[in-house]
Amino acid sequence: MASLSLSSDTPQRRKPTMAATPASSTSSTSSTSSTSSTSPAFSARRSSPYLPTSRESLLLSIFPALLLFGTLFRVLSPQTRGAAMNVAPGTAHYDQAPGLAPSYFARKDNLFNVFFVKRGWFWITVTFAFFVGTHPFFAVSDKQQPAARNSSVLGRRGSAILRWGLVTGWWFLVTQWFFGPALVDRSFRLTGGSCQVLQAAVDDKIAADEDPSQLLLAATASACKHAGGQWRGGHDISGHVFLLVLGTTFLAQEIGWVLWRRAVSTSTVRVADARSLVMHDGAVKSAEVEAELATISPSPASTETATVASRIALRFAAVVVGLCLWMLLMTAIYFHTWFEKLTGLLVSLAGFYSVYLLPRWVPEARRVVGVPGL
Repeated sequence: MASLSLSSDTPQRRKPTMAATPASSTSSTSSTSSTSSTSPAFSARRSSPYLPTSRESLLLSIFPALLLFGTLFRVLSPQTRGAAMNVAPGTAHYDQAPGLAPSYFARKDNLFNVFFVKRGWFWITVTFAFFVGTHPFFAVSDKQQPAARNSSVLGRRGSAILRWGLVTGWWFLVTQWFFGPALVDRSFRLTGGSCQVLQAAVDDKIAADEDPSQLLLAATASACKHAGGQWRGGHDISGHVFLLVLGTTFLAQEIGWVLWRRAVSTSTVRVADARSLVMHDGAVKSAEVEAELATISPSPASTETATVASRIALRFAAVVVGLCLWMLLMTAIYFHTWFEKLTGLLVSLAGFYSVYLLPRWVPEARRVVGVPGL
């Protein structure tokens, strides 16, 4: 009887357990299902840490599109097709006389070229400094500063300034000085180019059995121009394309990701960061991971004083980026061969990749250089 009593009681005791088990199982399954239904939605938006995101790819596609459109316009437009063009080796531009040039923008002395493109990196730097100095994203109080160092040891503003220094260094090496002549000058000479005026002096030294190497090393585009000569015969990497593309991508990264991050932080709809980062343990995770570590709020006082100035800075940046794209189109139509423009584009993208994409998969570099918007 006792055994019968026990056996009859046992199922009654197990009922709550049996009833609880499916509930917990259902809850666990629901949780897992919820996670699995949410995670893929966000992970699907993430790109490879070695490649640009879809937003960045869309921006980058603008540059070859403008260069291609400019090349087609030059060929198809009756105005440019019928204009006299200097086709000497190493050059590709139209007659500079006001009455013969097919457009005001085909002349090297147009105001936009003289005061904007020729001083392009100055305007890029002013735009960057104005934005970083006024936007609330960078306005962090001293007490909050340690929290800002989670993403980069230099903090938000410090890492942004370092990235500016790296991009500026690349611009300087390519166009100004590279342990002597700049890279564009060295590449021109390595491909057989020379300066008309200096070449005569070199020939004289050779005729006198003297070493002309020092004179050849001193030959740069700037020196040639001041001597009244012109580059001839080599491959002339388009400095205009290089500068305009590098400056535009630099500002787009430094300003675009900050604006996106601020917009997401105030939105009621969660939008995942498409960027992927390689962590120290080798795991590939969303930039959201470091974004959460670096989440800090600017001090109220600094936010209030920076609001008006930051809006002006953004409008100023929009004008500068617009001018960069417009002058890139003018360069595509009226100056350089297609291959010279292509190499200018590739050299600028090499700098962009090194500063903005490489740190995503090199944690040690990211710890110092940081990532825009984090």
